Amino acid sequence: MVRIDGNEFPEDLFYHREHMWARIEDGRVRVGYNDWAQSAAGKLLKINTRRVGSMVQEGKTLGTIESGKWVGPLKAPVTGKIVEINEEVLKKPSLINEDPYGRGWVAVIEPTDLENELKNLIKGSDRATLESWLRREKEIHKV
Repeated sequence: MVRIDGNEFPEDLFYHREHMWARIEDGRVRVGYNDWAQSAAGKLLKINTRRVGSMVQEGKTLGTIESGKWVGPLKAPVTGKIVEINEEVLKKPSLINEDPYGRGWVAVIEPTDLENELKNLIKGSDRATLESWLRREKEIHKV
């Protein structure tokens, strides 16, 4: 586990620069909102996602997320077809705050070009790149 400024980043995950994590599971990719992003957003109140069967593109909108102080997009970390949505998190978005890398996952995507797109993600074991990215994000978002 990499810990940076009180936020956790499991080393076995990949991280998209738009605040999503990705876990490879038998050729599919389980995705969610990272710990720093959920912490910065505050208690999450609402989440909407595209439907199962929808195609998503890396860096494009997979859904939206809303807290008391922020509304914004959830960006897909990989291109592919949504094969599962976490219905629990739709009913109780605060699961993302409580357990962002466990019960708070958002969707499972069947990727179309995983090998190439993994090159665009930050490896959880790459602490230096994660720290650099997080520092820039804090400056951009003034957090």
